[in-house]
Amino acid sequence: MRNTVKTTTTTAVLAAGALTLGLSACGSDNESGSGASGPLIVAASPLPHAEILTFVKDNLAEEAGLDLEVKEFTDYVTPNTATEDGSVGANFFQTQPYLDDFNKKNGTHIVPLVDVHLEPLGLYSNKVEKADELRNGATVAVPNDTVNEGRALQLLAANGLITLKEGVGTAATPADVTKNPKDLEFKELEAAQTPRSLEDVDAAVVNGNYAIEVDLKPSEDALVLESAKGNPNINLLAVKEGNEDDPRVKQLAELLTSDEVRKFIEDTYSGSVVPSF
Repeated sequence: MRNTVKTTTTTAVLAAGALTLGLSACGSDNESGSGASGPLIVAASPLPHAEILTFVKDNLAEEAGLDLEVKEFTDYVTPNTATEDGSVGANFFQTQPYLDDFNKKNGTHIVPLVDVHLEPLGLYSNKVEKADELRNGATVAVPNDTVNEGRALQLLAANGLITLKEGVGTAATPADVTKNPKDLEFKELEAAQTPRSLEDVDAAVVNGNYAIEVDLKPSEDALVLESAKGNPNINLLAVKEGNEDDPRVKQLAELLTSDEVRKFIEDTYSGSVVPSF
């Protein structure tokens, strides 16, 4: 059902220690994609971000005069460090809360350009079919980065599995759980590993893009799923501060919020990815 991404380069998951290396690496404008001429190189998670970008590349970019290259990353760190150091000209993989937290912790200067879509976070299990069937003492895997862990715990709280301290928002951690009727145990994992933990835990909270990568269908397979209404976790196109007026990224922003991309998202993902424009 999905197009094969033929023009991308996939990287392995990199440790957080790569931050210092990434921030020190610099290249020329033509090599990095950060200059106003040459191809625009965009860092993206494989699904759905790179797939959406590849649709733009194959169907819309040439007519719009945009030379677009897509570079895939399987982690949530390197796309931002690569954007900061100029290795790529933009990235498409993250939400505003995650971006704000990343900039604060790493001293980076990445800014949002345009909102594109929502990937609802979901709770999945290979052992039960309903959330209330989780056994007492069940182990639930959650992402270990600040924003996505808080988002996961908010999902569990919204569905009555736990209660959190009032006002903690996406900064919530397991220490903020005030009521835990089922005595759930939380296993904190790198976000990309949560779907692969399903054989070892009772349930896992999985980001939408990682769910799709392992052929989970959030709209059908999730025990509980984030609501799109009023959700701040919209995935966005981002650039390094100062590059907002690059005509290439402005053109890409326009294409990513076109009627053609809306139809592609709706037809391809059937509610597992929701356009936000």
